[in-house]
Amino acid sequence: MVTFQKLSVAFLAVLASIRVFIEGTSNEVRTQERGDVPGWVMLAIMSALLVAGLLAIAGPRLIQLFNQAIDNVAGLG
Repeated sequence: MVTFQKLSVAFLAVLASIRVFIEGTSNEVRTQERGDVPGWVMLAIMSALLVAGLLAIAGPRLIQLFNQAIDNVAGLG
C-alpha cells in the first residue's frame, strides 16, 4: 500500500532529478553559446557591406527618386 509519505518522497525525488537535468542543460547551452559572438560580428559586418555596396551602386538613382517624390508631394513637380 502506498502511503502519503512514500508518495511525497517519490515526488521530491522526481523534482530533484528534473532540477539536476535542467541545470545541466542550461550549463551546456551557456558553454555552447559562449563562442558564437564572432558569428554575430561576421553577420553584422557582412550586412553593413551589403548595404554599402547597394548604396554605392543604386545611390544616385535612389536620391533622384527620393527628390522626385518630395517634389511631387510639395507640388513642385
